Amino acid sequence: MEKLYLYPLWLRVWHWSNAFLFLILIISGVSMHYSNQNSLFMPFQISMVAHNIAGILLSFIFIYYVIRNIKTGNYKHYIPKLNGFIDRMIIQGKYYTSGIFNKEPHPFETNEELKFNPLQQATYFGIMFFLMPLIIISGWFMLFPQTSPDEILGMGGVWPMAILHIIVGFFLSMFMVGHIYLATTGDKILTNFKSMINGWHLHVEHGHEVSAEKNNEDNNKNIDSK
Repeated sequence: MEKLYLYPLWLRVWHWSNAFLFLILIISGVSMHYSNQNSLFMPFQISMVAHNIAGILLSFIFIYYVIRNIKTGNYKHYIPKLNGFIDRMIIQGKYYTSGIFNKEPHPFETNEELKFNPLQQATYFGIMFFLMPLIIISGWFMLFPQTSPDEILGMGGVWPMAILHIIVGFFLSMFMVGHIYLATTGDKILTNFKSMINGWHLHVEHGHEVSAEKNNEDNNKNIDSK
């Protein structure tokens, strides 16, 4: 069994704060759309206040996240090597759709140089550096509608921002569901959750370890040779 300290305190604090705030945003956002006096959702006024406060806090911790990523160089883990990237994504996709259920070794082992597998890199890069800025910016425009453009594509400036906010929020909510599910696919159901609490990634040595390392090397050799 090998322990690697991959998740520093600042990253773990941001991760759980971001998750908590986003959960509030989902609940309050859905409540604002469907709440009424006879429903089980949060009352509209409470939902609106909770949504606005959570959104403002999310904006500030996202700025903190970006600054810390730049300062520590952690952002490099999100940027994939373009050479053979599609092939690596296909290999990882096959593992998620079939290999994981057959208890095959992971094609790309987590280490200090590679925290994320190819699909994680593509997904996290799009989420953190594209969708998150979009939902934050559109949220601020909705919070201060007087700052929105007067017209976008022939429509009032606030309306397109609201549509964008809802669409991006939906995709981020789906990502959160998938993220939680994949977090349960560690050696044990809570292994990955514990890693994001104590910072240590646990690499368990078992019968597949040698084949996993060889598989990882073979994958990279085959991809680089293309």
